Order: sequence, then C-alpha cells, then structure tokens
Amino acid sequence: MTQQRARIVTVIGAGALTLLATASIAVTQDDPLKGVDLSKKCKIGFSQGTMNHPWRVAMTEGNRKWAAEHLPNVDLVITDGQNSSAKQVSDVESLLAQNIDVLMISPLTEQALTPVVKDAMAAGIPVIALDRKVNTDVTTYITAQNEPIARQAGEFFVDKLAGKGNIIQIEGTAGASSAVERKRGFEEVIATHPDMKIVATQNADYLRENAAKFMEDVLQRFGPGQINGVYAHNDEMALGAIKAIEAAGRQKEIMVTGLDGQNNAIQAVADGKLFATFTFPYVAPEGVEYAYLACIGKPMKGDVTLNSATITVDNVKDWVGKGF
Repeated sequence: MTQQRARIVTVIGAGALTLLATASIAVTQDDPLKGVDLSKKCKIGFSQGTMNHPWRVAMTEGNRKWAAEHLPNVDLVITDGQNSSAKQVSDVESLLAQNIDVLMISPLTEQALTPVVKDAMAAGIPVIALDRKVNTDVTTYITAQNEPIARQAGEFFVDKLAGKGNIIQIEGTAGASSAVERKRGFEEVIATHPDMKIVATQNADYLRENAAKFMEDVLQRFGPGQINGVYAHNDEMALGAIKAIEAAGRQKEIMVTGLDGQNNAIQAVADGKLFATFTFPYVAPEGVEYAYLACIGKPMKGDVTLNSATITVDNVKDWVGKGF
C-alpha cells in the first residue's frame, strides 16, 4: 500500500505527449521490467528539482536504492537543483555533457526546464519526466493525476462543509505544473457551489514554514467563524497551517486537508488534527524502471499514471506507517 503499483498507461504515437484523442488501457503487470535482462550497462542522469522536501527525498532515495539493489550495471548520477531553476538547468547541461544514456528529470518549473529537455530529446537522449511536466515532448511522463486528485479534494470539502463555507488555499510553487493542476482541479469544483468561496490563496512553495506564516497572517485577517477550511497543495503545508491554527487556539473551527500521504500527515489524521490527505505516489522505483527500459531501447512512449487514495479517519488505521 506504500506504493500503489497498478498503473494506467496512456498509449500514444511518436508525436507530442498529450491526453487528447488518446485511449487509456490498464497495465496488468506490477513490474514493467518483468522478464527483462537487468544486466545491461546504462548511465542514467537524474536531475531532481529540489531535495528540501520529504516527498522529493523519498523520490530520489527510492529510485537510487532500487537501482542499487536491482540494476547492477546502471550508473545513476543524481543532481539536486536546490530549489533553483537556474541551477537545475545547469545540472541538466552538466549531465548531458557526461554522455548519459537517459535523462530522468523532475523539473522545478515547466518553462525554465523546457529548453534543456528539448535539447536532450533533439540529441536522441530519452527523457523520463517525473511528477511535473515540461512544455515539450518527452519519452515517458510518470505521475499521479493532479487535477483528478484536486477535484476529489474539492468534493471532500463540499461534502464535509455541506456546500457552504469559506476556504483558504495554500498553493505550491508558482509555475510548477503540479501547483497549477492542484489549484485548477480544486477551484473547478468549488466554483460550482455558490455558497463556497476561496477567500485567500497564496503560494508557499510546498514548504511548512512558509505555509505557517501565511496562515498566521490569514488568521489575523479573518476572525473566529470566518474560516471553515484550509486546502493545502501538500502535507508539509497542511502541517504548517495546523501549527498556526493550533497556536491561535482555533483548531476546532477549521478543517485542514493535505496531499501526498507522508507518514507524519497520516499520523495527524489518526490524531484528529488533519481531516484528510490524498496520497500522491513519489514515483519510485517507477522512474528508474522506465528509464532503464528506454536505455535498452524498449521505451514506454506514453503517460504512466499512478494510483491515489483518500486517507481519512475512516481508513487511517490501514495506512499508519505506510507513507514515506
């Protein structure tokens, strides 16, 4: 249950990756490398956008450890963009200069990383994009679906607040496809309920301390009874919001949800502090698995979609300790 291995793959042709006019089929095998020779040599460059978040660390370490255990002749070179698009661009350029066979990338932002990804593809280097998109073709894009999960969160708020209430939204990194999609999906649902309003929203870069500060400011602006819920784009920001809400003594009046499914958030659900978290698989070991397939000339040309689950008080006992 820690990593939902069932996948939906959107199969497309050799052109641009798009969900338009394509058909989705279920992949029945749990292991994309089943029956594949794992002994071939391969150099994979992995450009991680940042390592300042537990979910990112889990993604990086999950892929690194799996490769070390199962792919004896794979050289996995990992770089950390340190939450800087400029540094990540430089990292990718450095990886390309090292004659990598495959580029695996989790871009910090779409626009900044698009040119170097385009360069890699033009040079015949397969690109495996994890979690976030870029504005150009890639070989394989692996993620959970942000917008459907965000809509699921929106419906959760509608249900729990009976279609009426004021909501605070704490967004991720400006310009990141994940933040754009988690915002759009949620807001689409809320917009269909005229008695529900998002009264304040701000980017907090997926960081707990930024979310706590924003929430402190919001609690000063809106008095008791004026905020009914907080929708955070990830668990770290949800936990930051809870810290500020508890410090103000207003935890009984405000419902908070997170997204990712990290262990301390799951425990917060069990403790009655967090109303829900929506799991977002951290793309390990899927990243290195599909990178290896591309390396040996058997790429999956399509979108690999990982499953999500809603964790609430009703099922949290089944999830405690099974996050990351």
